[in-house]
Amino acid sequence: MDMQRKDVHNSDTPVLCRACESRHRGVCGALLPEQLLQLSKHSSRRELEPGTELIGESTTATSYSNIISGVVKLSKMMADGRQQIVGLQFAPDFLGRPFRAENGVSAEAATGVKVCSFPKHVIERMIGDMPELEHKLLEQTLTELDEARDWMLTLGRKTAGEKVASFLLLIATHAFPDNEEDSVTFELPMSRVDIADFLGLTMETVSRQLTKMRKDGVIHIVNNRQVEVPDLSRLSDRAGF
Repeated sequence: MDMQRKDVHNSDTPVLCRACESRHRGVCGALLPEQLLQLSKHSSRRELEPGTELIGESTTATSYSNIISGVVKLSKMMADGRQQIVGLQFAPDFLGRPFRAENGVSAEAATGVKVCSFPKHVIERMIGDMPELEHKLLEQTLTELDEARDWMLTLGRKTAGEKVASFLLLIATHAFPDNEEDSVTFELPMSRVDIADFLGLTMETVSRQLTKMRKDGVIHIVNNRQVEVPDLSRLSDRAGF
């Protein structure tokens, strides 16, 4: 049974799931082929442009999604209309909180995003029937909690330079989790204004710190959005780790 669960090319696995880039690392990795088949009957794939809203804060939760590729920006709105970016999600994160009637945050595609969505009632029924799925969701939730605590440290104690380096390291390690090289090249998923908002800095400070890291050889800025990190360990040191 376990061998079947881990074999993405198993003939009993639905075609949609066999082609899924996030099959093993996401919550669907807890499902057997027949369970994947059941879920796939209710699933739908979507490709979303940057800026597209996936869920709205305080709206009724009707579905959940697996992020297959891309970066999703999570935000919360204050009573006076100010908005704060509170997190980022990457493949193969699970978007949504089971058993909640309303969405606690808004979610927007920060880059081009692919998601696999399924109705809320289907997932919640499967969670009740399958301890493995419940365990996988709990495991991911606890990982997100640990990362949120680490980010609280970044925002509360780190210098401006360490904050910007931490952000770049977050993208480099989460957008390319299987990268085994010492270097990586990626597109910034947000504008400098959004990065500043996420880090609690001004846009000018973010730009200055990026320029400083470029001059020090920690990063190469290929163009306005594309960044090359030639040595991830140097970036990690710069981030204060």
